[in-house]
Amino acid sequence: MSPVLAGVLQLLALMGALALAYVPLGTYMARVYSSDKHLRVERWIYKGIGANPDTEMRWTAYLRGVLAFSAAGVLFLYLLQRMQGGLPGSLGFSSIEPAQAFDTAASFVTNTNWQSYAGEQAMGHAVQTAGLAVQNFVSAAVGIAVAVALVRGFARSRTGELGNFWADLVRGTVRVLVPIAAVAAVVLVACGALQNFSGIHEVGQFMGGSQQWNGGAVASQEAIKELGTNGGGYFNANSAHPFENPTPFTNLFEFFLILVIPLALTRAFGVMVGSVKQGYAILATMVTIWVGFVALLMWTEFAHHGPALQAAGGAMEGKETRFGVGASALFGVSTTLTSTGAVDSFHSSFTGLGGGITMLGMMLGEIAPGGVGSGLYGMLIMAIIAVFIAGLMVGRTPEYLGKKIGSREIKLAACYILVTPALVLIFTAASMALPTPPHSMLNSGAHGFSEVLYAFTSASNNNGSAFAGLNANTDWYNTTTGLAMLLGRFVPMVFVLALAGSLAGQRPVPATAGTLRTEKPLFTGLLVGAILIITGLTYFPALALGPLAEGLA
Repeated sequence: MSPVLAGVLQLLALMGALALAYVPLGTYMARVYSSDKHLRVERWIYKGIGANPDTEMRWTAYLRGVLAFSAAGVLFLYLLQRMQGGLPGSLGFSSIEPAQAFDTAASFVTNTNWQSYAGEQAMGHAVQTAGLAVQNFVSAAVGIAVAVALVRGFARSRTGELGNFWADLVRGTVRVLVPIAAVAAVVLVACGALQNFSGIHEVGQFMGGSQQWNGGAVASQEAIKELGTNGGGYFNANSAHPFENPTPFTNLFEFFLILVIPLALTRAFGVMVGSVKQGYAILATMVTIWVGFVALLMWTEFAHHGPALQAAGGAMEGKETRFGVGASALFGVSTTLTSTGAVDSFHSSFTGLGGGITMLGMMLGEIAPGGVGSGLYGMLIMAIIAVFIAGLMVGRTPEYLGKKIGSREIKLAACYILVTPALVLIFTAASMALPTPPHSMLNSGAHGFSEVLYAFTSASNNNGSAFAGLNANTDWYNTTTGLAMLLGRFVPMVFVLALAGSLAGQRPVPATAGTLRTEKPLFTGLLVGAILIITGLTYFPALALGPLAEGLA
């Protein structure tokens, strides 16, 4: 079987599996967040944290809950790393240095999982399980909760109440993430992924000598790492490591875990607003962009030149021979169009244009389908922008899902889409201008610039993947990427929740003959065009200096 055909067949198999899960999972999540009943274990949690799950919150109270919970998470994870040397199960590893501990705490709480360390050489069992794995669950649940609050803003009228953050957080964790992750972990263990709490072992090598390997609760963390679009690897090689991703089947299974919740949330959105067709329109936009990016990346990586690349069947540098070019391209697109950041190949070794495609996927805002929760609310923000553009074309007040998009709503949406580009471009410019940070670059020229641009694109968009040619474990990069992750995660949430509160307070507007039909293919095309044009105008100069210059050289 040719490598190209193998890649296409994997893409079709993945799409079939996602299609089967779409309706039942999406409908289930809509019921989870619409129910007024609480499970017994949930009542115990509410009692333990002193929260009343039946109290409705306005957007300001909802935001305070998000920020307070996340701030507590950053502090706890920072202290856990700083005390690692004295914790049981530390495997003899020392405590993490302050700058790196801050960067890692910010990374996992913001659902980014950017790592400036090698997991098997720095983190013991206590930090991995009680710290990093826990944040993989709750950071994903926070993202879903914010998305649900925005959906309620569209679904409700003449009220500023968006639900209860603590109830949404607990339900997302207990009813959605934990059950699916538990099943996924069992599948990964059955397929050969590691799951234990063993110490460090001396392992012989084929060519003589030995190396040290430590065990860990890898499969359980791998499951939520992908399902929650987190991305941090238990090992430095991430999902290219056979202990995390043993076989081509587990590779395909991890694709599925990455994409299933972000895509199914569009179904939950359609059910909650009372029109599943609206959910299908958002789904069609996400899938169109995702399939287009997969095709482009496969083309750049299969468009080989020279006898060596022809013999290998594509650009195999930095790719696992277990998976090949097609699966690596599919993983690369899926991980950068979501906020996952997991990798099964070396993105820095992609062709010049291929690396640019993965970077552009993050620059879109990771909305196709995006991270759990963040992808949906990011796409809904872009839908509001598209509706506003359409309203300007025909000279009427824009409406979306029965809500008028006035000056307040469009200002909040505009502020949302300006945050991450500002962070990416400002931090990249500062890193290139200052004398010390460029010394971290493994390469010079266009590729070296791409390493820095990719790093801040990944951090600001809460992705977490890297070109890996950049030494990010310095005070400068640990501090600046940590700030980029925190600002890139929580400042946009301020605008999302403020927008949700504004929409929830409106009276519904009846549809008329002049209302734009946002469930039709025409709107999907308009939305895709708006996303690509806005992103292109924002980032083209930076891309021209890095991946475009390298790819066209």
